[in-house]
Amino acid sequence: MAQGKGGGRSGGARSSSKSGSGGRSLNQRVKTAKGRKLSSTLWIERQLNDPYVQRAKAEGYRSRAAYKLIEIDDKARFLKPGRTVVDLGAAPGGWSQVAADRVKASERAPVVAIDILPMDPIDGVTVMQKDFFDDDAPDALLAALAGRRPNVMLSDLAPETTGHRATDHLRIINLVELAHDFAVRTLAPGGVFLAKVFQGGTEGALLSDLKQQFQAVKHVKPPASRSASPETYVLATGFRGGE
Repeated sequence: MAQGKGGGRSGGARSSSKSGSGGRSLNQRVKTAKGRKLSSTLWIERQLNDPYVQRAKAEGYRSRAAYKLIEIDDKARFLKPGRTVVDLGAAPGGWSQVAADRVKASERAPVVAIDILPMDPIDGVTVMQKDFFDDDAPDALLAALAGRRPNVMLSDLAPETTGHRATDHLRIINLVELAHDFAVRTLAPGGVFLAKVFQGGTEGALLSDLKQQFQAVKHVKPPASRSASPETYVLATGFRGGE
């Protein structure tokens, strides 16, 4: 099971949503090399021609996924200074970079990131290499928060896809349900839950629970999410519990 958000380079970054000049022209073609599958060639070509990939390199983000969170938060404004954040399925760290910058991560406003894959350090972020499915993962995350309840729970957890939409939908819903269970047990009052789902949205029962537990629930697809991608996000704000 994959838990990350795609490869990239390490390093700090700004959370500015202004366009960066990638320095490389778009609309490049890639020749199919001997032994390389056509799908691999098309993936490389898409990466080379993706303006978000160019911006990520220019602005120091570890992956283009950083702009998905930037675009969502630019509208919803939940990553406020002083807030505590948990980032599930964080590798390679693009979302954690954005969160740490926007909440002004510190001992009083910790950002904790977890992924089964290794991650290079990020200033202000506690990085944990651990499978979120491990029985002791929730307690380890809470220990890293030093007794604080998170204000924001981010989940970009993603399963390995099969290409069969119904199967992939069920797999990601399983991850969303796990993240949701952890969120409602730990979030502070007024907290926010943002999680990746596939097109078709959140399962009826889970969506009903979210609407009871949060003041507002909606599905969002930021511009940085490729139009051909089946992913979308459920954003729940104003957690009613946590007393």
